[in-house]
Amino acid sequence: MKFKYVRIQGRELAQNTGQGAGIFSMCWRLIQQDVMDEEDKALFQEIDSWFAEELPFPEPCMNKERVVCFFKTENADLMMRMITPAMWLLERYHHPFYVIYTNDPGEIVYEDTYQVVVKVPDEIPMVEFHHQWTEPDGTIHEG
Repeated sequence: MKFKYVRIQGRELAQNTGQGAGIFSMCWRLIQQDVMDEEDKALFQEIDSWFAEELPFPEPCMNKERVVCFFKTENADLMMRMITPAMWLLERYHHPFYVIYTNDPGEIVYEDTYQVVVKVPDEIPMVEFHHQWTEPDGTIHEG
């Protein structure tokens, strides 16, 4: 299956969105908490500067709206190549993250060649899950 969008986010939730913090936020937090050494700080700052020069800064992000960003996979090769060192930094400092691929990121409120910005719903639905599993002999268990 080919996916349209990709996002790199952490386990921790961003205060303004209630969603997983994005890779730039996670790396900046490591710098602000004085976790990264000087060489790694410089590397991330170069990465951040490159993205600031190459990608428009979407207005919904500037306005600190409840939004999250995804790269478009059709144009993500260069973006992913440039962001990979930031993922290495997260791994180096044992900061967990996920790479999320999707075809339906939500309501798109901004779009350019490389990215989309998606509105975070006001209420995020919670579902109750009843776990089931089947043994090799066909016995069904519920937990």
